[in-house]
Amino acid sequence: MAEVIDDFDWDNVGATGFGGNYSADQRAEMEKMYGDTLTTVQEEEVVKGTVVGITDRDVILNIGFKSDGLVSLTEFRDLPDLKIGDEVEVFIEDQEDTNGQLILSRKKAKIKQAWKAIYDALELDTILEGVVKRRTKGGLIMELDGVEAFLPGSQIDVKPIRDFDIYVGRRMEVKVVKINSAFDNVVVSHKVLIEKDLEKQREAILNNLEKGQILEGNIKNMTNFGVFIDLGGVDGLLHITDISWGRIAHPSEVLQLDQKLNIVVLDFDEAKKRISLGLKQLTPHPWDSLPADLQPGSKVKGRIVNVADYGAFMEVVPGVEGLIHVSEMSWSQHLRNPQDFIKQGDVVEAQILTLDREDRKMSLGIKQLTEDPWTRGDFGGKYAVGTKHNGLVRNLTNFGLFVELEEGVDGLVHVSDLSWTKKIKHPSEFVKVGDRLDVVVLELDLGARRLALGHKQLEENPWDTFQTVFTPGSVHRATITEKSERGAVLELPYGIEGFAYPKGLVKEDASNAENGEALDFRVTEFSKDDRRIVLSHTAVYNQAVAAEDDSRNAKFKKKPGTNAKGEAQGEGKMSDLKKPADEKSTLGDLDALSALRDQMAGAERKAGEQKLAAANTKRATEPAVADETSVAAKEALEAPQAGPDNAQAMEDSAAAE
Repeated sequence: MAEVIDDFDWDNVGATGFGGNYSADQRAEMEKMYGDTLTTVQEEEVVKGTVVGITDRDVILNIGFKSDGLVSLTEFRDLPDLKIGDEVEVFIEDQEDTNGQLILSRKKAKIKQAWKAIYDALELDTILEGVVKRRTKGGLIMELDGVEAFLPGSQIDVKPIRDFDIYVGRRMEVKVVKINSAFDNVVVSHKVLIEKDLEKQREAILNNLEKGQILEGNIKNMTNFGVFIDLGGVDGLLHITDISWGRIAHPSEVLQLDQKLNIVVLDFDEAKKRISLGLKQLTPHPWDSLPADLQPGSKVKGRIVNVADYGAFMEVVPGVEGLIHVSEMSWSQHLRNPQDFIKQGDVVEAQILTLDREDRKMSLGIKQLTEDPWTRGDFGGKYAVGTKHNGLVRNLTNFGLFVELEEGVDGLVHVSDLSWTKKIKHPSEFVKVGDRLDVVVLELDLGARRLALGHKQLEENPWDTFQTVFTPGSVHRATITEKSERGAVLELPYGIEGFAYPKGLVKEDASNAENGEALDFRVTEFSKDDRRIVLSHTAVYNQAVAAEDDSRNAKFKKKPGTNAKGEAQGEGKMSDLKKPADEKSTLGDLDALSALRDQMAGAERKAGEQKLAAANTKRATEPAVADETSVAAKEALEAPQAGPDNAQAMEDSAAAE
């Protein structure tokens, strides 16, 4: 048991207070002594501390505070040789936690110091060193003493980088180019350090640069229009047209990235620091070494390097090209798009048509390798007059259509030679482009390269029989298919058409016949040569009108082209062809079909044939010129058929009577 002090003055303690036995000087001296041993610290400050102990989990540090601080041992992994007595910088997180312990952090101290160094580097333009930790989209992530920074791919080097992975793990010097304080983002650049070193080299190269100078460089970038070459601090452009004498679609066909090669300086702009380079200029021009045995008429084989609207270019030898005009690709007159015949990249054989070594021009032809069908020995027999063929409808015009019987052999079918019975205003009413059509040769002129064809001539001329059926005065049932102020078009038996004037459309009740009505009509005029039938419904029931029509028909027969008796020459007497007025036509009338063919060969058809022949002759004699036979020229030949072949002409003829 502790000894009890009986004589202690407890009352005096309460009166004087704790330390009341010290004088004022003694108390001041005591406070000074305590103040010299303790340090006043502020939270979130970086201070130096001394290692006073190391445990399995923590490092004990003395920073001069009233208590020692603890730092996790994991924050000293970069200092494996740490020992008691070493000094390190730490960050004060908390002066006193719930346990009264001072909390320190070495990691946060490093980060705070690193950020200070980063801001100083940006302000003072100094260099920092860091380690590339990993690659990311568009660049690399570097660590600058615990702070991550972004190094864009474009800022790694002066030349484009294609493989970022090779930089992972490397230590690199960089400069800070941008800091975003709000997001703690740092952007750095390694390229700016290289550019400073290259600037001196660039100036030296530009100062000594001359046109025609041959330099060595490395291909650093490749585009569709050319390649950029590093000349040792300065870049030059080697355009795709200056890479090879021959055509290439992309520089990668003959060059590779990072390839070293010699080039020649073509031009440079000192102010803009642009340098134009050439590679093909280091080799002779292919035209200068073109074999002497290549002459017009020679056969050559090459690759199609370009196809245009007017033709294709074939590479005879690298750097030497010839034009194959569209007109020289086929004997056919209808080849208008070269893409229909030839494709880029095709290897074809052709014949040299013209060769100009001075102007470096060459024209080629493909069709010349095959025989001109018009000069074939069997052509005259194959396409003799009267022979029948089947061809492809290639073109339609106002006056007719063109049929291709074989490649290079076209014939004209005049619109009047399409049908015996129908009045066709335009060939599109009968056929369309791309259809196949049976035809017969009407005329062949080898010298003029002209072929006249017909379609209706494949059948007998029904008008030889119609003149015995539709005799003037005969009555037939007809349907009005088209009506206008000038009259009406009628559909008669056997699929032929007739015409009625307005006065012949008055019915017995004084009303006018309307479109679509089927009525009896009396034939008032018939012309086999003009393929014309004029009828009247009024004359069926009105004898006075019928007599007037008969009188007018008699005058019509006495016009030029008839004999003195008013009979059509070569057709017999009209009185022999007449039938009683009340006689109706029957299908049995067709039994009298005649073998006589239609002899019509209108001047307008011959004119069209002559134009076609002229175009064929021009193609045969001028091989280097495209076949430009225009549709407009053909349409200009169109003329109305002989005789009053329409309603207006009929009306004018009646008025003249």
